[in-house]
Amino acid sequence: MRLIAIVLTAVFACSCSGGANNAKPNVNSSPAKQGALPVYGYEVVKAYPHDEKCFTEGLFFAEGFLYESCGEEKQSSLRKVDLESGKVVQKWDNPPEDFGEGIVLFNGQIYQLTWEQELGRIFDAKSFKLLKEFHYQGQGWGMTTDGTNLIFDQGTHVLKVAEPDTFKTLKTIPIMRDDGKPLMQMNELEWVKGELWANIWHSEDPAILGKRNYIARIDLNSAKLLGWIDLEGISPDDVPAPAHANDPYDPKKENTLNGIAYDAANDRIFVTGKNWKKLYEIKVTPPKNQ
Repeated sequence: MRLIAIVLTAVFACSCSGGANNAKPNVNSSPAKQGALPVYGYEVVKAYPHDEKCFTEGLFFAEGFLYESCGEEKQSSLRKVDLESGKVVQKWDNPPEDFGEGIVLFNGQIYQLTWEQELGRIFDAKSFKLLKEFHYQGQGWGMTTDGTNLIFDQGTHVLKVAEPDTFKTLKTIPIMRDDGKPLMQMNELEWVKGELWANIWHSEDPAILGKRNYIARIDLNSAKLLGWIDLEGISPDDVPAPAHANDPYDPKKENTLNGIAYDAANDRIFVTGKNWKKLYEIKVTPPKNQ
C-alpha cells in the first residue's frame, strides 16, 4: 500500500495465504508478564535472493516454491518463484491499471485481490489459467485461509471471514491492541499452525505502533492478540536509514516489511518486504520482555 491516508473501507462482499495447519506453533509460547503481551525476537536462518522490483503484497509457500503477488500499477503480477535462486519460473501479468494485492492458495486455486479496483481473480494453481473474476466492496489488502474459509483485511482493524465459493462475508472480527485501541493497518496475512499472523503496514508510524517491522500474532477464535514478533533491523539495506525515516522523498520510504510465508511441510517461516533484495528464513525466538 502506498503512504496515503487510510480509507475505512466498506464490507468485503465476497491476503501472504498458504495452507492450514492447526498444530501448536513450534516457537516459544510462554505467557507474558501480567498486563503485557510477549514480544518475540528472531534469528535469521538463511537469506535468499529476492527480486527488488517486486513491490510485495502477498506471499505463500507451496510444494517447494514461493508464490508472490507484486503490486503497483503497470508492474503488478502473480509469480511462482524458485526459493534458492529467486528466479521467477511462472508469471501472470495483471492489466496495467491493476494494483495486485493479497493472494492465497485454496483447493488447488490461487485467489488474488486488487487494491482499489474492487476486483479479485481466481487462477488454476498449476497453469496460472484465469478461471474466474469476482467483485467486492472497498479495498483489497491481505488474504489467507484457515483451511475452511478465506480470511482477509482491508487496512483497518477488522478481519473478515468469507465463504470461498460465493465470497459472502460470514463474519467480521475487530482486533484491538493490548492498550484497547484498534489494531490498524493489518496487511499481509499468514496462517501459522492455528494462529493468524498479520504484518502491520508501516508499523513504525507513531500513530500505529511506533515500532518498525512488527507482526501481530492473533487468536482468531477469541479475537485476541497473542503477542508481537519484532523484526526490527532484519534487512537494513532495504529500508530508509534512521536519519531519513521521515523523509518523504527517500526512495526506500515504502520498502516496508510485507511478506510472510509458512512452509508447513518443513516448519519454516519466510519473510520479505516491498522491493527488498532479500527474503529471509527466520526462527522465532523467546519473548524479549520476559
